[in-house]
Amino acid sequence: MPGQKSKAEKGDAEKQVRRDPYEVLGVSRNSTDQEIKSAYRKLALKYHPDKNANDVKAADIFKEVTFSYNILSDPDKRRQYNTAGFEAVESESQELELDLSSLGTVNTMFAAIFSKLGVPIKTTVSATVLEEALNGAVTIRPLQMGQPLCRKVEKQCAHFYSVAITEKEAQAGLVCRVYSSDKSKFKLLYFDQEENGGLSLALQEDSSKAGKVTSAGMYFLGFPVYRMDPTQSSVTAIKDPDAAFFKKLDGFQPCEITELKAGNHYFAVYGDNFFKSVSYTIEVLAAAPFSEEKENLRSVEAQILTKRVELSKFETEYREVLAQFTEMTSRYAQEMQAIDELLKQRNEIHASYTTAPQIRRSSSSRSKNKATFKDCEEGVGKEKKYSRERSKKKRWYNIHLKDLKVDKKKPCGME
Repeated sequence: MPGQKSKAEKGDAEKQVRRDPYEVLGVSRNSTDQEIKSAYRKLALKYHPDKNANDVKAADIFKEVTFSYNILSDPDKRRQYNTAGFEAVESESQELELDLSSLGTVNTMFAAIFSKLGVPIKTTVSATVLEEALNGAVTIRPLQMGQPLCRKVEKQCAHFYSVAITEKEAQAGLVCRVYSSDKSKFKLLYFDQEENGGLSLALQEDSSKAGKVTSAGMYFLGFPVYRMDPTQSSVTAIKDPDAAFFKKLDGFQPCEITELKAGNHYFAVYGDNFFKSVSYTIEVLAAAPFSEEKENLRSVEAQILTKRVELSKFETEYREVLAQFTEMTSRYAQEMQAIDELLKQRNEIHASYTTAPQIRRSSSSRSKNKATFKDCEEGVGKEKKYSRERSKKKRWYNIHLKDLKVDKKKPCGME
């Protein structure tokens, strides 16, 4: 009908009006990951649906900002976009980060079900929490170095902590770890302090299962330390289980901040469960007493980086061998079928060397033979039954004859 557009035409129109992701976030093409992340968080906070209820324009901008960040925050997608634009990026594969605090009960239940089924669902910190932190409207509790603290935080809420470190402690390094014995989901957050005293989110670590607990940590050791993003490998495993092994280390990415300066630093624990509160233990440690662990971590992560390069090369070799194996397996089945067919033809040719007519037993004759055999069995059974009854009668007659004593010399009735 005139005036109506097909789905394909609508899709092409949407692609034409898409803006450059760098332009959307207000960053340059040479921007670092940290600069891109900071720009995204400021825009997401500004146009978040929670702050702009019933504002359609703000909702569209929020979607555009999220879409742009999903491209530029992924190294592979960013490289693809820089090379060939939007055509190289699969829009269907973009993963949105959900703010659970903005979801209704029903949607939260669906998200929880999908998470239980193994579908990776990225969640983001509540816009309300980020706004309160930025406005300096959060309660901050001091946290002593080397003294673990156990607390419980409600879902989609956060506990804020401040840690004071000296120049010596800053040079040696600092570690902040959080774990939950209940295997709850949470986020460990690190904030920068703004000039107005407010706090802006700088780093975020999602908890992951580690044995009998869930844990998350930040390591400021003065050299590049890497973090693992499990959602990347999870998505790959769903799309192509065979490629999950080769993409396992794709989420192994360097942390944006490697060291801290002397002064006050701010951390927070955010409850990321769908329905219940989170019980956790937080601990901040000076890295000086852990010099051996520090070197071991540097060595192991260097080996992981080497292994990631090796995996990339090995995948190419594996794909080639796998293609050959698939081809050989298919040929094996074809050859087996061809050989069986030739042997069958050979047997038929051998059987044709005869002058006698070939007797082919039909199914009707076989059924007739079975019926005849059954009748014979029934006849034999009846005959055996009759002979048994006859023998019984005969024995009964003979027994009575033996018991009866008759004197042939005397007439009947005379003794």
